[in-house]
Amino acid sequence: MQVSNSSTEPESLQAPSAEMSSSRAGTSQNAPAKGKGLLKRKAGSLKDDKSKKKKRKNVKRTVRPNYTIQEGEDMLLIISNISSGDSIWKPKRKGSKKKKFNKKGKSKTSANKTKKAPVKAKIPKVTEKTTDKNVDMDNVNAVRFDHWGQSLPIEVLVKIFQFAVHQDGAVPFLCRVGRVCRLWNGAASSPVLWRSVSVGYCWIEPGKSQLPGTEQKIRNTIDWLAENRLAQLREFSLCHWKKHVDYVIQFNVDGLVSFLEAYGNQIKKIYFTHSTKSDKLLSALSKGCCPELRLLEINTKLDGGYCQLPICIQALQIGCPKLQTFRLMNVTPVPKMIRNTPSSTSGFPMLEELCIATSSHSFMTDSDLTNVLHGSPHLRVLDLRGASRITATGLYALPFEKLECLYWGLYFNSNTMVASKKGIHMLAQKWSSTLRELDLANQPFSEEDMEIAMGHLAHGAGVDLFRSLNLSGTKITSSALRLFITQAPALKYLNLSSCRYLPRGLKRVYHGQEDIQLLLDKLG
Repeated sequence: MQVSNSSTEPESLQAPSAEMSSSRAGTSQNAPAKGKGLLKRKAGSLKDDKSKKKKRKNVKRTVRPNYTIQEGEDMLLIISNISSGDSIWKPKRKGSKKKKFNKKGKSKTSANKTKKAPVKAKIPKVTEKTTDKNVDMDNVNAVRFDHWGQSLPIEVLVKIFQFAVHQDGAVPFLCRVGRVCRLWNGAASSPVLWRSVSVGYCWIEPGKSQLPGTEQKIRNTIDWLAENRLAQLREFSLCHWKKHVDYVIQFNVDGLVSFLEAYGNQIKKIYFTHSTKSDKLLSALSKGCCPELRLLEINTKLDGGYCQLPICIQALQIGCPKLQTFRLMNVTPVPKMIRNTPSSTSGFPMLEELCIATSSHSFMTDSDLTNVLHGSPHLRVLDLRGASRITATGLYALPFEKLECLYWGLYFNSNTMVASKKGIHMLAQKWSSTLRELDLANQPFSEEDMEIAMGHLAHGAGVDLFRSLNLSGTKITSSALRLFITQAPALKYLNLSSCRYLPRGLKRVYHGQEDIQLLLDKLG
């Protein structure tokens, strides 16, 4: 009995060896007494263990929520309180130990196994103490750690998607996340995410042939986007498309003219590339279909050669009286008269920027420029690059007094057609207090004229804010250049390439104030 009791009770094994020997050598009367003592100790130890377990069960543990919701300035933040070590569910470890078998060939572990009911982990609920009072508790209680992506407030998902759309574009990102679940699909279909869309070639590389099935998928995708996502579209662009452009855009000049006649009073900016049908668009604008138009840009390819565009300036001034920016990029305007159009108008009274720049030469004269700018006293930017027939006298007669940027460089090889060879000092004196950027590349003004002009700019009220000067190919001298640089602390760009009147080693482009200061040190 003592041996069996000692094998079942760990405390009996700690008895001294002297007692064990005496029990064996002693009389049989002492044996039962010692056995009873061991049983009493066993019963007492079992009671102590049960009381400890009851005390442990009675201890109340504070429930910690697995997340917290905080309200930021423009979004709701859901912050997880569960670390990687606090995971509710942990996968079973794959055992590498070999199974032990008994004499009958059965596994010892399988014999001792008993079926237990699966225990479900309790997920703590969020209390009002851990959340903001302004947060809807019905939505908060529905959130679970294992389904956080499917139960986030839709405003949070939309805000997250906005960051991704701003970086990677709406397509194909929104199309992919919309297939995750119903909540993500609802967030991805928010109109605010589809206002600016750029569709690249998502199906096949540019220039490669397409199977009929692929072409049909492209049409179906475009149709679905147009019907379900692009209702509030503001900006749309196609990238690297060579086929199906007409199907996607469905553009024709007559349709555009009809659209301008119906909704032109809401349009404020128009950009279009010059084509053979541009006269229809200009005719619609001249009739006043876009009275609120602020910006008009007509452009063409830089390598497109000499490009002319007949324009009736007087009719355009009547039809677009609020125009502020007028750009003709590599397009040369040709005067055109329309019947019943007055020869003189009030011009563009709100015009602030005029660009008639071309990489070749322009035949625009002083009178043509006066017809455009005679009623524009607030002009700040004037780009006449390539206008070789415009003279300094014609520019001096224009009505605006606060010009900030004048780009008058010539970028073609021959200067035999240049009409203005003197008078730059008059322009420098007129705009010395407001001028910030000046481009006189390849203008054939004399060194004396350039020196007087630099003197006016150096002593003008706006020299502290002058930032860019292009004198490439001019007759600027070292003394005139030194006079201006010492008075222009904000100058960051200076182009002196191909200046024949400067010493060797100085004929280059200078970037930054430190580089320009090194030039000043070399000039002495």
